[in-house]
Amino acid sequence: METSRATLFSGGAKGSEAAFGAAAEAHGLDEVTFVFAGHEAVRQRGQRELSAEDLALRDVSVQYVTKLMRRDYPSHTTDETSFRRLLQSICWQVASGQEVFVVGEILPDMTVRGGTGWGAEFAKLCNKPLFVFDQQRLGWFRWEPTHWLPVKSPCITRQRFTGTGTRSLTEAGDQAIVDLFTRSFGR
Repeated sequence: METSRATLFSGGAKGSEAAFGAAAEAHGLDEVTFVFAGHEAVRQRGQRELSAEDLALRDVSVQYVTKLMRRDYPSHTTDETSFRRLLQSICWQVASGQEVFVVGEILPDMTVRGGTGWGAEFAKLCNKPLFVFDQQRLGWFRWEPTHWLPVKSPCITRQRFTGTGTRSLTEAGDQAIVDLFTRSFGR
């Protein structure tokens, strides 16, 4: 794919998102980093600040996400509001990309660990091609309609793609991102 036509959508947080952003910059890709008031982004490049109105366009119920993901998320009003903004921002990231790449850990219930899991689950709901590098299994997996299928060497094939994942990026996860960009865009 031609690098001048590719755009990464991310949240710019430390860990996976920062690594996706650094790789995009190193390969000359455009980058859109969605931020909102109170969000700690380490990537400054391509920032797009989401207003309260923007966030409302991607509104999602914390109770719905809690039920869907089968996990407990913040229920205290202040924490819930902050967490809800994060979920809305993730919706912007996933909705903007034509395919989604995640670094994290696939759990036995087929969801992905942590807040990152909402991005993967939302990609499933949106029927977007979804790839996860599982840092525990040290391999890439693609979501098929009912299960995760191991894949050897995925490539970014769409002009607009999302890169997100865990803040606890391992050396293997970081290398998986570097290799993904090298396979997709060359050196």
